[in-house]
Amino acid sequence: MPKKDNLLAILWMLNTGGKLTAKQISEKLELNIRTVYRYIDALSASGVPIIADSGHNGGYRLLNHFIKAPLLFELEEKKALLHAAQFAKEAGYPGSEALDHAASKLRMYSSPEQEHTLNHQLAGFEVAERTASPAVQPVLTELEQAVAGEYPVEIDYRTGREEQAKRRTIDPYGIVYWNGKWYTVGFCHLKQEIRSFRADRMLTIQPAPGHFKRPEAFSARDFFLQKLLPDPAGKETLTTVVLEGRAEALDDLCLHWYLGHYLKERTPGQAIFLFEEAAVQHFVPQFLLSYGKSVRILEPQSLKERAAAIAADLAEYYRG
Repeated sequence: MPKKDNLLAILWMLNTGGKLTAKQISEKLELNIRTVYRYIDALSASGVPIIADSGHNGGYRLLNHFIKAPLLFELEEKKALLHAAQFAKEAGYPGSEALDHAASKLRMYSSPEQEHTLNHQLAGFEVAERTASPAVQPVLTELEQAVAGEYPVEIDYRTGREEQAKRRTIDPYGIVYWNGKWYTVGFCHLKQEIRSFRADRMLTIQPAPGHFKRPEAFSARDFFLQKLLPDPAGKETLTTVVLEGRAEALDDLCLHWYLGHYLKERTPGQAIFLFEEAAVQHFVPQFLLSYGKSVRILEPQSLKERAAAIAADLAEYYRG
């Protein structure tokens, strides 16, 4: 580690408020103890008020309230940052190596007591499932650089309905993480419109010639959610769906990322939604069947019949 980094590390360690011996500093930073003495002298010569206490309980400490800067984190702030880093890594964040380096710095610039507390708390904090493939990280890295540099990329992209990938050129405006998947939103040169693309479906990616200018105040998140969950108020014909059932089942439906968007009213015994007819005939009945007898369809009759028909087909399928 360069000298300036070691000087800063010692300063941060002393800023935790505790008292540290030269031996503790040398072990923490893996420095020769004589080098630690030289660094302490250099900090003192530069005006840092380091107090040296002699004797059995001696050590180095800073004058109280010497430094109060945003880059010097409290214990709770360090814990929050390390927890956030865990979430990001499990989501497949492309800068995992940099995250590990930053996390090691946070631990390095902590007192032994703080480090013990952080390790103890982090040991009981885990993300249960890794949903992003490590293979998507190079794609995300390239997309992140293209978004920042405002240059197009050329991709071989395969949708869920196609067997063969198609070559596309896109201007990536932003990156969105949604429901365990990474997406980029940008202008598709092939379709001549703004679209979203799943990162894990990009078989290849490389920079393309040229540059683009992202639209002013454009939000990739807002565009993505608008396409995913269009405003039902803008639809002329909507079908009212009335459900009854166990309270916990109805609560679960109301909190669902898709169904909750169309919730009109929740009463103690019922949940009322407004859906487009296409959703009533396709997605909604299949999803409701997964709740078994904990949910009952009251209206409309067409939805009850559609759910019954799907259930009958499934029963016939499993008898065969």
